[in-house]
Amino acid sequence: MDPLHSKPGAPPRLYRELADWFHLLTLPGDYAEEAAFYTDALRESAAHPLKSVLELGSGGGNNASHMKARFRLTLVDLSPEMLAVSRGLNPECEHIPGDMRTVRLGRTFDAVFVHDAVDYMTSIEDLRSAFETAYVHCRPGGAALFALDFVRETFRAGTEHGGHDGPRRALRYVEWTWDPDPSDRQHRSDFAVLLRDESDSVQCEYDHHVLGLFSRSEWLEGLAQVGFEARAIPLVHSEVPAPLDVFIGVRPMNTERAQL
Repeated sequence: MDPLHSKPGAPPRLYRELADWFHLLTLPGDYAEEAAFYTDALRESAAHPLKSVLELGSGGGNNASHMKARFRLTLVDLSPEMLAVSRGLNPECEHIPGDMRTVRLGRTFDAVFVHDAVDYMTSIEDLRSAFETAYVHCRPGGAALFALDFVRETFRAGTEHGGHDGPRRALRYVEWTWDPDPSDRQHRSDFAVLLRDESDSVQCEYDHHVLGLFSRSEWLEGLAQVGFEARAIPLVHSEVPAPLDVFIGVRPMNTERAQL
């Protein structure tokens, strides 16, 4: 594939042919504080002790690498390549290929966790489908937590850079987040990624991500429409200068188990 181009509408390359580099883009160890916040929020929101947790859009398993000490985790992701990355990090967790909009596992969990993979829901219909998936897999009294990057009210364009050195390889990236059309429900992130391999050869790769952008009220209304008791809480993290929204839905205790 031409390193300077990615086909429009294609899944992001970071989750396909570049997936093997993922843990040099983002280190699992850097997620300890964030995962602890999500763990506490789920425990405080659910009506019963949490033993089993379903993660939708689990990616490379960074949060799971910390949360698995507290819960029995089932990890679902659309990308086979990312599931393989996560299996290497979390071999003791159950991994299942699936789309958070449509997957049905035929069982419920004490809680459902969805990290920033939910940002790839780019329409109200997609977002509602993800909510429905979380709801039918959440037992009555259980909680679902969605940790997205932005709502419309908190969106800010900008650039970030980072990357890490591995034992034999290294990665550096620049990410440009921007909104080409403020009137729609999408924004985008463009990545330039430098990869240094074992021979010290360096190549540049481009990746393009189209992401959803919805208002706080659209989130809360959508969660309520599928049956959750919904609320937003601020993400508390030492490296997040301004509060970001985390959405929690609790499935009422008086609902019967959904047909999966």
